[in-house]
Amino acid sequence: MLLDCANPNVTLLALHPEQTSSLDWPRLVALAGDQGLLPLLTQKLSHSGAGVIPPDAQQTLKSLFREQTIFDLRMLAELYRILDRLAGQGIAVMVTKGPVLAQRCYGFSFARQYTDLDFVLRDADVLRATETLISLGYDAKVPPSAIRAGRPAGEYAFTQLATKLLVELHTEKTFRYYPQPLSIEKLLRRKTIVRLGEQEVPALSVEDELLLISIHGAKHFWERLLWIADVAALITHNSIDWDRAAAIARAVDAQRMFRLALLLAKSVAGATLPASIQIDAESDPGAIRMARQIAERIPHVDDQPMSLVSRAMFRVNMRGGGFPGLTYFLRHALSPTEEDWLANSENERGGVLGAIERPFRLARKYGRAQK
Repeated sequence: MLLDCANPNVTLLALHPEQTSSLDWPRLVALAGDQGLLPLLTQKLSHSGAGVIPPDAQQTLKSLFREQTIFDLRMLAELYRILDRLAGQGIAVMVTKGPVLAQRCYGFSFARQYTDLDFVLRDADVLRATETLISLGYDAKVPPSAIRAGRPAGEYAFTQLATKLLVELHTEKTFRYYPQPLSIEKLLRRKTIVRLGEQEVPALSVEDELLLISIHGAKHFWERLLWIADVAALITHNSIDWDRAAAIARAVDAQRMFRLALLLAKSVAGATLPASIQIDAESDPGAIRMARQIAERIPHVDDQPMSLVSRAMFRVNMRGGGFPGLTYFLRHALSPTEEDWLANSENERGGVLGAIERPFRLARKYGRAQK
């Protein structure tokens, strides 16, 4: 059922009581939440006949969907407020993922589970943007003093003190999982407008969004069906300039990640690819092998966490393997972020010492996760 939820070609789950009598509904609802598919499950079951969904499960789905809708309305109001304040400061930004991706993929901003608001902007503007968010009542994980000192950051995360809403700022320096540096100026030149509710918001071009969610999924080992469903829905419900999309992927050496995302959208979520794009994706044996491994692992992500060696090999292979993959892995393993210098805030280790300590911190972190 969750695979049908992830399939953009399945509009409704037309079920009958005899088909669902053996379903473990509490387990289904819990899995849908873990995989980020609760709104899609609720939406695709919305026209089920009487007796198909047990009353308890139906009430749970309605309650969770109502919570998601209320959360989305709060996030939209905050999105408009932040955009208005940043525009007043002359800071050019684009919105990515979150409600914009939900609108593009599923037609409604509340039709997708998300937890934060993501903005893309120039690194040169991140200090002013941070100060602006602080003035709006947010606590900055990376304080202005650290930005002025040039401390490296993997992300600029903010928590609103009153409501605990989450915001992230992304710049050319925080898109670390792109194999080659990303040009924010090019993203700004290609930006588009997406209507959310009664307002229009600046967003990445659909091709830039497609590559971003492809790399984001690879970054997180494609452990949630939602990320695959997003790729499948984005290419199904939007007009993609495939030549531009391929060129954007080539420009940052992310062809393997792009092909992997498309293969997963096709094999797991049932999306249809243009013939030439499918031929190109299937010309990469490494991407085919990784897509198969990911599909086999999805049902077991909770009870079978990836080992440190498996994580390392995935990083190497998602870059294409060989020497490029090894250098890509080492760059991430040895490049300190705010997690490293915040963990060593008393002695403020950085540079060579920070690079040496980072692999040990990661090993401790993910070693505990395995246990």
